[in-house]
Amino acid sequence: MAQASSPQSPRERGGKEYTKPPLTLDALVERLSSRGMHIPDRDGAERYLRHIGYYRLSPYTIPFRQADSQDLRPGTSFDQILDLYMFDRALRALVTDALERVEVAVRAAVTDHMSTTYGTSHWYADPCYFVCPETHRDLLTSLKDSINAQIKRPPETKMNTGLHHRSALEHYLTTYGSPKLPPSWLMVEMLTLGQLVRIYRNLRNPDDRKRIARTLGLQAPVLDSWPRVYQRIRNICAHHGRLWNTGLGVHPVLPKSKTIPWLTQEIPHKKRQRLYPVVASFHVILRTVSPHSNWASRLHELITPRPEMYRRGMGVPEDWDDDPFWGLRTR
Repeated sequence: MAQASSPQSPRERGGKEYTKPPLTLDALVERLSSRGMHIPDRDGAERYLRHIGYYRLSPYTIPFRQADSQDLRPGTSFDQILDLYMFDRALRALVTDALERVEVAVRAAVTDHMSTTYGTSHWYADPCYFVCPETHRDLLTSLKDSINAQIKRPPETKMNTGLHHRSALEHYLTTYGSPKLPPSWLMVEMLTLGQLVRIYRNLRNPDDRKRIARTLGLQAPVLDSWPRVYQRIRNICAHHGRLWNTGLGVHPVLPKSKTIPWLTQEIPHKKRQRLYPVVASFHVILRTVSPHSNWASRLHELITPRPEMYRRGMGVPEDWDDDPFWGLRTR
């Protein structure tokens, strides 16, 4: 049965006062140089700092630092830091591609199952399908707020061209007066991933959760876990944050059923909050929803030529691509 999570108490704030002054680009380049970074093209370094930002780029120096120091190991160059940043950007793009396919598939699975099983396009408006009334009321309130906001906006332009169409919500609201809420297949497109997860977890009938999960090649406890991790990943990618070596604070539950393909190499507990089990979970779902996808091959092409440090930050084990799970080896 779905349970509402208890709110976490706020943590105590630090007691220091922030007094660091802003620095010019030239001063920031000089700071990097004073810490041992080789910067042959200072103008180029200033250009990158201008358009990327020192605050965003500086965490990529951490793997190159000497122990317990801000100073960098001898031979560290600006180009090395930039390459790691570019790698992380490409990794975010690849992960975002998988996230899109998985998230769209989950939305479709929820609305298709519930609508056809119960023979109604507005099942989600009926509290009988849900465990927690408060969570259900929050959903309806959010949807009504979105509808009211859409109605208050200027009307979307209707052009006489086959290439331009109004949004589906605009079309529904300006065409139909009843029901006030849109059909399920439009409703799920209005939800955040977090709201979608809460709908799934709040479904009253365990068989509904099982059958929805089955369409994605999963079991209900796994589908209950994985999208909550995807929320964290999605937020990082949406804000262009550092993904490659971030400790996620959460990890996807590892499948126990043999009906779900999984890694043969065991993931040490301390590495389960790294990115590796997450990308493995993407591969599981993509094998069902996009069986001809070359996503795993593109992951291999991205990380294999890079230094071992890049894979270590992701929690990727040595010889990871020899695991039959990935299907990257024919021998």
